[in-house]
Amino acid sequence: MSAEADRAAPTTDHLAVAWNAAVATVRANIADFTAWYPDDTTTAGAYRPRTARDGQPEGANVGWTTGFWPGMLWLVWEATGDDAVLRAARHQVDSFADRVRRGIDLDTHDLGFLYTLSSVTPYRLLGDEGARDTALKAADHLMDRFLEPAGILQAWGDLENPLQRGRTIVDSLMNVPLLYWAAETTGTPSYSDAAIRHTEQLRQHIIRPDGTTFHTYYWDPETGEPLRGGTEQGHQDGSCWARGQAWGIYGFALGYRHARRESFLDAARRCADYFLTRLPEDRIAYWDLVFTDGSGQERDSSAAAIAACGLYELAEHLEDQGAAQRYRAEADAMLDSLATSYSTAREPGSTALLLHGVYDKPKDVGVDEGSLWGDYFYLEALSRRLRPDWRSYW
Repeated sequence: MSAEADRAAPTTDHLAVAWNAAVATVRANIADFTAWYPDDTTTAGAYRPRTARDGQPEGANVGWTTGFWPGMLWLVWEATGDDAVLRAARHQVDSFADRVRRGIDLDTHDLGFLYTLSSVTPYRLLGDEGARDTALKAADHLMDRFLEPAGILQAWGDLENPLQRGRTIVDSLMNVPLLYWAAETTGTPSYSDAAIRHTEQLRQHIIRPDGTTFHTYYWDPETGEPLRGGTEQGHQDGSCWARGQAWGIYGFALGYRHARRESFLDAARRCADYFLTRLPEDRIAYWDLVFTDGSGQERDSSAAAIAACGLYELAEHLEDQGAAQRYRAEADAMLDSLATSYSTAREPGSTALLLHGVYDKPKDVGVDEGSLWGDYFYLEALSRRLRPDWRSYW
């Protein structure tokens, strides 16, 4: 390579700086996040203990986002071999085992978010049999939410709750990898059969003809008839919630990885292609893709982090190398923007890794804040870019 070409080649020096800053924050958070679990999002840039609820004390392991903390610990430990990080990650294994054993806040499809990162990952990395048993218990709880003949996993709430029965959301695509893992681990195909059927139902109904996605969709739980789509956290039922579209990119790509159905790969590409047409100049999506520059609306950095991971995953599975390179380049551009303009690498002092996310704008929850999922997927995207040999936890 000529000297001129070498000077023109892109480098990842700025991402190494961002990674080091993120690792420093994760290490600094260990003391507090061992004593208590942080809330879903920051408040004024800092995480606080989770609010006491449902008979559980402040800072308890409840809610759908606590698994992202052990996910961050495993990412850092894999890259650094730091014994202090490993001890903190092993502590999380015990906490999540206790949660599933005591049946704390398990009426949710988010068991995949919770137990893939906290329990499947240490089993894969360390052969931890206790973590394996915990993850299988969680997978069985998730299977309890599979509704026949609708062929879907109910998202939230008691299975007899008439307001929730027959409802799923696009986020669920990231929860079904727990079932694929359970099928592989036990040799029991019913887990993967449920995952494939659920993903196929979402492919057919949660993606609109123009490639946008509904956040949520309802089926008749008795007849299996698809009923209607809507939103909980998007701008309108008919708009396209950015984080949901990002879940679609990543979730359908993972569906292809595990099930090898071309229709899932096509679904991921449809979600990705629409997402990419709606990005502003700095490549970080507004919280709903209906918004553009000049709208005065907030960006959602967490949607960008998820989408970047999804695009990297998607690119791995494409035979068309031109398309694969385009998706990787788009992911690189998002990650570069996150690292240089949205991360705390240049704004030390926050306990988050990534700033300027949106949790639920319609309910005014976590607007322009950091989030546990944004932090995790940002760290995962950095791992994918900086460590080509990194093996996905999903």
